[in-house]
Amino acid sequence: MSELMQAILDSDEKNDLRAFISELRQQDKNYLLRNDILNVYSEYCSKCQKSETSYKFSNLGKLIYYTQEIIQEDSNFCFIIRPNIAAQEVYRLTADLDVEPMTVQELLDLRDRLVNKFHPHEGDLLELDFGPFYDYTPTIRDPKNIGKGVQYLNRYLSSKLFQDSQQWLESLFNFLRLHNYNGIQLLINYQIQSQQQLSQQVKKALNFVSDRPHDEPYEQFRLQLQAMGFEPGWGNTASRVRDTLNILDELIDSPDPLTLEAFISRIPMIFRIVLVSAHGWFGQEGVLGRPDTGGQVVYVLDQAKNLEKQLQEDAILAGLEVLNVQPKVIILTRLIPNSDGTLCNQRLEKVHGTENAWILRVPLREFNPKMTQNWISRFEFWPYLETFAIDSERELLAEFQGRPDLIVGNYTDGNLVAFLLARRMKVTQCNIAHALEKSKYLFSNLYWQDLEEKYHFSLQFTADLIAMNAANFVISSTYQEIVGTPDSVGQYESYKCFTMPELYHVVNGIELFSPKFNVVPPGVNENSYFPYTHTQDRIESDRDRLEEMLFTLEDSSQIFGKLNDPNKRPIFSMARLDRIKNLTGLAECFGKSKELQEHCNLILVAGKLRIEESEDNEERDEIVKLYRIIDEYNLHGKIRWLGVRLSKNDSGEIYRVICDRQGIFVQPALFEAFGLTILESMISGLPTFATQFGGPLEIIQDQINGFYINPTHLEETATKILDFVTKCEHNPNYWKIISEKAIDRVYSTYTWKIHTTKLLTLARIYGFWNFTSKEKREDLLRYLESLFYLIYKPRAQQLLEQHKYR
Repeated sequence: MSELMQAILDSDEKNDLRAFISELRQQDKNYLLRNDILNVYSEYCSKCQKSETSYKFSNLGKLIYYTQEIIQEDSNFCFIIRPNIAAQEVYRLTADLDVEPMTVQELLDLRDRLVNKFHPHEGDLLELDFGPFYDYTPTIRDPKNIGKGVQYLNRYLSSKLFQDSQQWLESLFNFLRLHNYNGIQLLINYQIQSQQQLSQQVKKALNFVSDRPHDEPYEQFRLQLQAMGFEPGWGNTASRVRDTLNILDELIDSPDPLTLEAFISRIPMIFRIVLVSAHGWFGQEGVLGRPDTGGQVVYVLDQAKNLEKQLQEDAILAGLEVLNVQPKVIILTRLIPNSDGTLCNQRLEKVHGTENAWILRVPLREFNPKMTQNWISRFEFWPYLETFAIDSERELLAEFQGRPDLIVGNYTDGNLVAFLLARRMKVTQCNIAHALEKSKYLFSNLYWQDLEEKYHFSLQFTADLIAMNAANFVISSTYQEIVGTPDSVGQYESYKCFTMPELYHVVNGIELFSPKFNVVPPGVNENSYFPYTHTQDRIESDRDRLEEMLFTLEDSSQIFGKLNDPNKRPIFSMARLDRIKNLTGLAECFGKSKELQEHCNLILVAGKLRIEESEDNEERDEIVKLYRIIDEYNLHGKIRWLGVRLSKNDSGEIYRVICDRQGIFVQPALFEAFGLTILESMISGLPTFATQFGGPLEIIQDQINGFYINPTHLEETATKILDFVTKCEHNPNYWKIISEKAIDRVYSTYTWKIHTTKLLTLARIYGFWNFTSKEKREDLLRYLESLFYLIYKPRAQQLLEQHKYR
């Protein structure tokens, strides 16, 4: 990038740069983000009558394209440039147009000065640098392979096996000896004493099973295999045992990545899984739509059901029915004594449709019953996590009658609890962020002190750093969640380098090229969410009831608005009422377009109708805002707002009822990490318009099976929706074309079978990696504990003191 800047200074474009800098000086803010920069440059090119070619392809145009931020300080400008995904360069441009590279430390100091929080005379600020801990671990080189960590790790491990076969095969032999179920030895027994003997006995066992009928059950030749040194776990039939032994034989003789993954993915080593989802109202009925209770609850419940199913299938295929193996999945959450009619005060609840998956609710210790016996916002939950983890360990050990094999955290609080539990119980830890708040709230780290009373970001961002670095592996729903797109920064990438003024500087917060990152998108619950055309699976009475509720039912306790013409095409959205979900933005977009109002009604299923019914500050603000927008744009008779909580089956049928009327679904979030509602609407057959900020970019293929919108550009969004509606009116078949392609997209890519198979393969591979590599994690974990006890815990205790008097 320095060469590009120098090329500008050495050419006629130097005057263009000078003129552009002059435009920047006229701006009323001294911190510009990428969108601001592009707007200023566009206005400059228009004013100076620059051609389209010059705008896009000049050296200055290229520099502007790669620039993420510009900070003005006195007469100098700091350019923060992102030449490639997951890369950053910083330069200072002086008043004389001299270019000077800046260090990360200089950039963070500059940002501190910007908010008047730079105090060098008082001493240096704590610097957090995780870089050295990744120096001895393998790292991916090509950015396009980020998120494919397990593929890279398989190549790395197999090359090690090939280069130093004696040592690594010894590790493989020792790994196979580890596994048991409730004290019963699996895979190999004491008769096999070395890796050389293992190799010999594998060939002997192969000759034995090859002579047996393919479908002969394992129990009929179990004793003969035991005599050779092989315990249950190789397969349930002669052909399955033969295939597994063949893969191991190939791995011993000529290791390669595919063979390694194929073998490790068959090892029966996971029987007990904990899914941590700590905050909110976690239940199966009567909770969706409550504060902090939405897509994550749906995700974790569906994941639990499908993990249990996959574990059962794996156990049967491994031949473990002879041991009566019963896999168990526990969703760990908090117990809420004042449960408001839900089952959130019930300690143990079986997950519907499962044999051995449970919701385990552990109460918070009663520091102040007014707080701990009621729902607590996810932004206020931090003081209780450590004691919650301690108490949960005891409960989990009792329920499992032993340790779990895998702990999966969800969201920041669940990931921190997963770290504390995994550290205490010496178990593999997986993280799922769902949403990293730092990306959602603009400048939230820079102005954290101003936001602390409401959001407590100092605790959340510290917890994020601890958990994401501690995790053995991290699952993201999309590639861009990790490292963004060519023109936007990823959620995890935003933790690479940032300042928390007067608290600490993060000079290297996460290694984005670590093989710990893996993209594993979730599926959609096909029992509740399925195409509207599957009429044989729909219940007519439910359809009639929900159609009345959506369009004509008068019930002021839970419905606001009466439609003048209920037969207009419905524009539908369903989400929590919070600022980021931006349903008020959709209402304003609708309000600004008279043409859209002529063709459509707006139907919102969201939160509460009255501020006195809500305990959430953000939801109350959005309730007031939505009423104001309805009045300001006179949307009475054109909008229905349903403050209802739906069962999962009703939620699925509502999408299908909207489909019956050839409606559309709009997801207008200012940022969406993934977007389960998008999958739900698409599999139902609804043409979907979704935010271009976040995960929907990877779910939807624009104008093929859905549409991107920029929810900050209201007129443009209204025009896109109107164009689609008009096209459908002229060609009714167009709606069906988009509908069918949306359905096909979900079925081909987003199923829970794909998700759970990959997740369990990851858990096995990373378990093998941790064992065989003897990865030196203790120094990293000690560093993370220092952050927890010296930064996180004191601040959490300060917040707990405040809670005592509420």
